Amino acid sequence: MLFSERPAAAQLVAGLIVPAAFGALVGVMLGVSSAAYWGLQGLAVIGGVLGGLEHPDGSEAADRGLLGGLVFGSFLLLAHAITGAEPKADLGQMPGFLIVFAGIGGALLGALGGSIRAALQRRSVNRAASDGTLPARSRTDTP
Repeated sequence: MLFSERPAAAQLVAGLIVPAAFGALVGVMLGVSSAAYWGLQGLAVIGGVLGGLEHPDGSEAADRGLLGGLVFGSFLLLAHAITGAEPKADLGQMPGFLIVFAGIGGALLGALGGSIRAALQRRSVNRAASDGTLPARSRTDTP
């Protein structure tokens, strides 16, 4: 199912609440364990690509990924600041740039997922056309 076909409430949850909650979890774990922080970052990468698969192409998926990444990065830093714990992973000299990097990364990962979906759909249509198994509404030879 495409993201645009979901009810508005489901879009809100998937597009904003999940990245915010997961970002907050990663932010808390930043003060607990470097391994947990990086492991959850890896899951976030997978989530970015999977989120992109819900869009018909890379462009639309990149928009969602950008927003999701910005929300994720913002809540990561906010939750970490609230805990007051010393970070177990290095955030560099300007931790605020993490938000920008998360947004750019989210856009790229979403675009990858959307591009994968578009390529799979093109392959499916091409295979159906070569097999002669396109649905009747797609055939040009039917009235």
